[in-house]
Amino acid sequence: AAIASWLRGTEDLFPESLTIPLKLVQPMRYGENPHQKGAFYRHAGYAGPTLADATLLSGLEISYNNIQDADAALRVVMSFKDIACAIIKHTNPCGCALGADPVQAFRRAKEGDPVSAFGGIVAFNRPVTDAVAEALCEKYQKWDIIVAPSFDEDALERITTRKSWGNTVRLIAVPGMESGESTAYVTGAALDFKRVLGGMLAQEPDRRVLAPEDLKVVSKAQPTPEQMEQMLFAWTIMRHAKSNAIVLCKDFQLLGAGAGQMNRVNSVHLALRQAGDKAEGCVLASDAFFPFPDGPEMAIQGGVKAIIEPGGSTKDAEVIAVCDQYGIPLVFTGVRHFKH
Repeated sequence: AAIASWLRGTEDLFPESLTIPLKLVQPMRYGENPHQKGAFYRHAGYAGPTLADATLLSGLEISYNNIQDADAALRVVMSFKDIACAIIKHTNPCGCALGADPVQAFRRAKEGDPVSAFGGIVAFNRPVTDAVAEALCEKYQKWDIIVAPSFDEDALERITTRKSWGNTVRLIAVPGMESGESTAYVTGAALDFKRVLGGMLAQEPDRRVLAPEDLKVVSKAQPTPEQMEQMLFAWTIMRHAKSNAIVLCKDFQLLGAGAGQMNRVNSVHLALRQAGDKAEGCVLASDAFFPFPDGPEMAIQGGVKAIIEPGGSTKDAEVIAVCDQYGIPLVFTGVRHFKH
């Protein structure tokens, strides 16, 4: 199958007939739920960091849902070249932050939503040292999975001997993840798939990175360089949350997220509720346009000071008018990041 993919070449991305080269990594105890059987396969054409090449250093056997959540965490932290930590619940980021070192990044990520973080999946894009392990093992914390490029021996000892959950937490080392997300694929293998009844949807992976020319300030107020930096940080996190997705960020820290909602204004409401008083001064990123101005107005009244979104709504003029009314910078990207 890998040879067939290579022979097809890059131009035949969607051939008449397609063979997906998969190799069994391991059977699962069960699938998403206990009554479903499951297994984990490796895509033979993928050449980047992957859980399929990871080493389970300690803890309980990894499950179907563990792999989904750990992969989501892996994708978030690999989106950053700077030192980053992400905390995941049900494949959505509930915490994410940059830091001067992994300990600071972790503390700031957890601070964003300490309630949801409990029992979550935490990932680092730098090795876990004993100092990081000490922070992870503090009181009133529990982790289901910890993902990192590697773990120091002292860190392994500290975590695995932690009372209550040290012998059950899954410690996963993923080689190569420090270098950031790889786009190295064998020719013809670079497709994402989603099963539907009687068929399969195939698409190119969403790897679009914003370029300066994508950013268009449409409000009268101009964002400061610091606001623009924070909006790009928020944009990077937002693309990993389920649609409809709204994130609030400040000082390279995720402070509020609304994900998987059936309408965008509810996502704004949830993000503001989570951020609380910390919403003041935040920037907001939205994965798709605002169909009405109610979402942006709610966000601004809640303390948001700048907004980044794709634009493209028939109500864009009304959204811009609301931002101008409050003197808030609004940036359109022309790029949507739906995630279903």
